[in-house]
Amino acid sequence: MLRCDLHVHTDASRDGESTVEEILRRAEAHGLDAIAITDHDTLAGVARALGTESRVLVIPGIEISTRQGHLIALGVSRAIPPGLDVMETIALARDQGAVTILPHPYHMWRHGAARRAQRAPGAVDAIEVFNSRYIVGSANRKAARVARRFRKPVVGGSDAHNARYVGFGYTLVAAEPTVPSILAAIREGRTAAGGRMTPLRTYSRQSLRSAWKRVRRRIRR
Repeated sequence: MLRCDLHVHTDASRDGESTVEEILRRAEAHGLDAIAITDHDTLAGVARALGTESRVLVIPGIEISTRQGHLIALGVSRAIPPGLDVMETIALARDQGAVTILPHPYHMWRHGAARRAQRAPGAVDAIEVFNSRYIVGSANRKAARVARRFRKPVVGGSDAHNARYVGFGYTLVAAEPTVPSILAAIREGRTAAGGRMTPLRTYSRQSLRSAWKRVRRRIRR
């Protein structure tokens, strides 16, 4: 079984705090076999990671801001534009052969797409049932119930925005250590999710910092 963190942000994300190099060093120290770089609406972090020497396998990914909420696509080669309907975004990701995942699907404040698009859980390839950046576990538990109802594969991720928390959420994948093998295993449900929560103080600090960045961007417009 490979231990993979399938939801990691670098400083290529507007709210990311750590460089690709810092992320990969932390993943190595944490004993991970693979990580998915899933920056918001950009593949810039993926490009840097694929050019960095590391024993940790990098899965190219992106967290796309759809009209209804966030969607992760793994195995992408081209960025997908934000702001589209979630079902259209899923179709565009599938055109690239990507695996589609609903991240934090029921989180009230973090753009959970399933709250606004009831068809989304049935349309994606997998559902994130463990996200380490929850204050309480109720949204993770609801995601797990919905995954069982729709018979969808489950994944977990740290949703780390700082290298310190890479590996706090993880997916165990029964696959060979290659991107195609891992993606195929996710589609086929050869996965299990787990992890531990990001400390509340850190989550609160990062949330406040992100909110302040959004305010400053609006002021500059």
